[in-house]
Amino acid sequence: MFRKPIFAANWKMNKGPSETEDFARSFLSKVQNRTFPCDIVIAPPFVSLTKAAEILGNVSSIALAAQNCSQFDSGAYTGEISAMMLKEFFVHYVILGHSERRAIYGETNEVINAKVRKARELNMKPIFCIGETLEERETGRLEKILRTQVSIGLKGLSERDLLDTVIAYEPVWAIGTGVTATAAQAQEAHAFVRSLVAEQFGADSAAKIRIQYGGSVKPNNAAELMACPDIDGALIGGASLEPQSFLDIIQNGAPG
Repeated sequence: MFRKPIFAANWKMNKGPSETEDFARSFLSKVQNRTFPCDIVIAPPFVSLTKAAEILGNVSSIALAAQNCSQFDSGAYTGEISAMMLKEFFVHYVILGHSERRAIYGETNEVINAKVRKARELNMKPIFCIGETLEERETGRLEKILRTQVSIGLKGLSERDLLDTVIAYEPVWAIGTGVTATAAQAQEAHAFVRSLVAEQFGADSAAKIRIQYGGSVKPNNAAELMACPDIDGALIGGASLEPQSFLDIIQNGAPG
């Protein structure tokens, strides 16, 4: 079954509005009047979404994402941003459950599930992140960790909600370290995650859902990773901060 790959740039806490404008205009000049056999998503910091939307909001080949959202609609939640607010910025995707949110800010599987369900309630597409630490992998807990993250994180979703969700498998030990999982390691984990989705939602849904790989993806390893049968694109951090680097990953990793 063909699943359209999705390449998403997660800028994390990089690029204010002026740098976002520079990137957006440069990237747009490289991709305008071109078609790609994949979805392209850019996730700037909250403060830069306005500028990104101003330049890219009406470009059909590029979608905007937020890097997080609240599980609440409104209220006394200082510093939080609701999914409803994000919809006003032409935001179609939202990254949820990233390992940095889990490790640094203490987000639990249950909190992440509430955010995923809130995003789907407002017809936004979650990029739902999962992954194990090096210690968890080396002590044989990889499958247990992924099973827990998937089963709780996707709990309560309908089949329609599931298919409008992207799973991003990111081994924590490969994020921002320069160390990338081998293609074999990544494929094995992706196949296991797909089997978990099949257990929870059925084989047909598992065959349709897109599962990205994230963790030190670069132009020189994109093709090998994306050639794996269960890898459907990439969630890219540092290598997405330069327009040409991000474009090279897309061109090297996209089919055809």
